[in-house]
This record gives sequence, structure tokens and C-alpha cells, in this order.
Amino acid sequence: MKYFIATKNQHKIVEFERILSQLGIELISEKDLDKPLPDVEENGLTFEENALTKAEFACKQTGLVSLADDSGLCVDALDGAPGVFSARYCGRHGDDAANNKKLLNELQNVPMEKRTARYVAAVACVFPDGRKIVVRGTCEGHIAFEESGNNGFGYDPLFISKLGRFGEVSAEEKDSISHRAEALIKLKAELEKIYKEG
Repeated sequence: MKYFIATKNQHKIVEFERILSQLGIELISEKDLDKPLPDVEENGLTFEENALTKAEFACKQTGLVSLADDSGLCVDALDGAPGVFSARYCGRHGDDAANNKKLLNELQNVPMEKRTARYVAAVACVFPDGRKIVVRGTCEGHIAFEESGNNGFGYDPLFISKLGRFGEVSAEEKDSISHRAEALIKLKAELEKIYKEG
């Protein structure tokens, strides 16, 4: 069965595939369409609102079961920032280097014990018949004083989890505790229930 994933981020597509392929789901993305979808304004106040907006729009445009996520980093010392603005924290969308640099500047005088943070991911799945599933995953950690590692993406070179820095751990290690993996495992369980019910 084919599901559409509403993201241009290849890293996210790979993470979704690793977990959902176990259900026999084939993910297609914009590169498989005749023309790209228009951009959707992410103006929700929560990760869940943004994920649902993207999934609903994609479902309406493609006619396929559609998946979307909204995720980000919430830093306690910054009152939860960058939060839903994580991808555009520096003022430009998707500039990981500039986002990380701004985060380090904002935390310049904050000691390690106060650099607590969590990754949050909300994943939405919308069916053409109107059914919706929205799940959330989190991963607790700290923000380092400098970047390290070439694995992952986004704030991963700065995020220290209980298994180590996300920029340095393997994809398999990250999948065992990451926010997106936790959300996708919850989604997988919900989809399994739907398939059993027929």
C-alpha cells in the first residue's frame, strides 16, 4: 500500500521508511509526483497542529493516505524555544548551521546543568475517508557547548541524549530512543489496529 509523506527532508523520509516499511507500507514523496505540492503555511501553535495541517493538505491534494510530521527542539533555559520555530530559528528555513550557531549564542552563559532540552515530534496520518491519527514522541537530553559529529541533521550535533550525542550515534542507536522513532512506533501500533479491524 502506498502512503504519501509530506516532507522534502530526505533524512525524515529515511526514518519513516525504516519503521513503517515493517507494515508493508511504500512511501512516496514529492519526487514521485508529476509536480510538487504548493507549500503549506505552518502557523500552528503546536507541533500537532502543524503536522495535521500538512497531512490534511497532502491528503486532499494527492488522494492518498498522507503522513506529515512537525518536530523541533525545546530548550528549558529558553522557555521552550526554538520549539515550533526550530527549522527557521535563525530567520531562514532549514539553515542547520545558522540555527545551531544562534542556539549556542543564546545559551552562551548557561551552565550544563541548566542546558536541559528535549526533542519533540508530532506525526499525523490522514486518510481520504477523514480518519486521522496524531501521535507525539519526545527525547530528553542536554545541549552541548559545541557541535560534534556528522550523523543526523538539524540540532543533532549539539543534542546529548542518554546514548550520547545524536551527531555521533548510529542511525540504529538513534532509532531506539529518538522522538520521531517514538512517535512512529506509536503510529505503527495505531495502523496495525486499523488493519486488524479491516
